[in-house]
Amino acid sequence: MQRKSEVNRCTAETDIKLFINLDGTGRANINTGIGFFDHMLNSFARHGLFDLDVTVKGDLEVDSHHTIEDTGIVLGQAIKEAVGDKKGIKRFGECILPMDETLMLCALDLSGRPYLQYNIDLTVPKVGDFDTEMVHEFFYAVSYGAGMNLHLKQLDGVNNHHIIEAAFKAFAKALDRALEYDPRIADVLSTKGSL
Repeated sequence: MQRKSEVNRCTAETDIKLFINLDGTGRANINTGIGFFDHMLNSFARHGLFDLDVTVKGDLEVDSHHTIEDTGIVLGQAIKEAVGDKKGIKRFGECILPMDETLMLCALDLSGRPYLQYNIDLTVPKVGDFDTEMVHEFFYAVSYGAGMNLHLKQLDGVNNHHIIEAAFKAFAKALDRALEYDPRIADVLSTKGSL
């Protein structure tokens, strides 16, 4: 049985339709109105082997903030819904991902308790039409929407495009590993008995 979710969210600032299949093949259909953000979400889907459809109509005449943050909220909610009761999954995932001169660490726990620890040093205000300060806001929104403990740490890197892309790819790989089933885990991997 594939783990899927569809979440729609409409506010005065954004109208978002998102579908995710956590047991997909990496197929993506992304249209947020922000080219670089589309590229990052495509990378997330491809490297996590998630099927992802995202359509966003946002108030880009204001700036990119609402579009990116709200997409993070919806993606987090969709991940949480698709994961379900978490029975049998590894729960923890990690990845140290190289991309040219960049080395990015991502570790996460699908604990049900949201937290973001973010240590990424971006040195330019924009990459393409994407505001780089929104990387933090996006991952913060995802972590809280999904109820996950998420750590992102830049170990090396100079090129801002590489740094951001490595963060999205490392997140995808870490999430994919946390979602894996382990036949030794009969219930939920927690001394509490639930997450």
